[in-house]
Amino acid sequence: MDNQRTPSLAARLADKICGFDPARITPRAEANAYASIADTVGVALAGMGEDCTRILLTTPGVATAPGESLIFATERRTSALDAALVNGTASHALDFDDVSGVFGGHPSAPLVAPLLALAEERGLSGDAVLVAYVVGVETETRFARAVHMHHYDKGWHPTATLGIFGAAAATARLLKLDRARTTIALAMAASFAAGIKANFGTMTKPLQVGQCARNGLLAGLLAERGASANPEAIEHDQGFFNVFNGPGAFDAERLTANWGEPLEIGVDTIGLKQFPCCGSAQPAIAMALEIARTGDFSADHIAQVNILVPGRGLRHTNRPAPRTALEAKFSVQYAVARALCDGAVRLKDFEGDAIVEPRVQRVLALTHARAHPDMSDRGPGHWGAEVTVTLKDGRRLTRKVDTPTSGAMTDTERREKFMMCAERALPATRAAALHQRLQEIRSITDMRALTQLLAK
Repeated sequence: MDNQRTPSLAARLADKICGFDPARITPRAEANAYASIADTVGVALAGMGEDCTRILLTTPGVATAPGESLIFATERRTSALDAALVNGTASHALDFDDVSGVFGGHPSAPLVAPLLALAEERGLSGDAVLVAYVVGVETETRFARAVHMHHYDKGWHPTATLGIFGAAAATARLLKLDRARTTIALAMAASFAAGIKANFGTMTKPLQVGQCARNGLLAGLLAERGASANPEAIEHDQGFFNVFNGPGAFDAERLTANWGEPLEIGVDTIGLKQFPCCGSAQPAIAMALEIARTGDFSADHIAQVNILVPGRGLRHTNRPAPRTALEAKFSVQYAVARALCDGAVRLKDFEGDAIVEPRVQRVLALTHARAHPDMSDRGPGHWGAEVTVTLKDGRRLTRKVDTPTSGAMTDTERREKFMMCAERALPATRAAALHQRLQEIRSITDMRALTQLLAK
């Protein structure tokens, strides 16, 4: 009789992580990884000045531990754990970081901060960082496929609750942990998973991501030193899948089946955001901008605006009267009104008193959003939008899109976005040099050559 037990899910996943061959990173996957890592660094630099990051940095005991890891856009160095917490929070502070419909969130924010912090602390190579990043994206996206959108619909914040597994996997790969210790890191991540959508539109949303970045790194570091966890913590009847999703509401086999064939990062599942607000509002903004660009009217001529979007996204973007700039980032009504008034949606539109500008408030009062009757929460149209502007002269201008538009940025647009963000924290010449180095990560033998460009 064969008394061998079936390997746990964490152990099977650890096999994939430890055995991943970097030669499988295609040129397309590498280019996508470069783009997302650079984008995340840029938005993190811009996020360093946000209240959520500032409050975190002024809280006693935060980022006071000795260490070699930089707090972005400062001269302050601390432990890799605290750097991951602060820089990870900043990465998501503006809700301008990359997005994936398959993942149901923001795949890079949980990964980039801990990888850079650890690489800087230990003098690791850029090639190792990029490979670990690819492994992290693959892992967290496989968790998303396993729990599907039921996890999202229950109110969990996938960037944090699933990103923790990506961060743990990426850390384990960067640390070159063996199969047994990688298994423990993943099992420990199951206990660290946390984050709810009820806190969208507040400072706690980016903090959830910062905690995820820190705790994924912590799981790897503890496993490296010999900590223990239940290898069956993912599939156990009181483990991650059953507790977070519920019995029968997940497909465990999707976690490892055909892992990396093809790589998630190589099939364009990640898009870079064009607008600094919730990803669910991006298609509606794009349609409003198209109407504004082609409609030959001014905002004063608007009589009514109707927005139709899938119900899933509307549940956390239906804020007809946002009270704060953070709430405005999760108001599809405000984002569309701003697009129609200005022909653009920019960082400054979510700062200071921008949301109470009278001309925008007038259009906002005329703007209504509801669930699209023909756009299912599932399928190719579940991130689409339809916007109709009715003018005082009776004209009705409508634009509709069934698929996301956030991934269509050109190289020039990506660089412009990076510079716009990075120049909020660094001199323009330094920002330009940093952007160039980020395009050459795999050739960097010691990542401290790059992270020194992130200092104030």
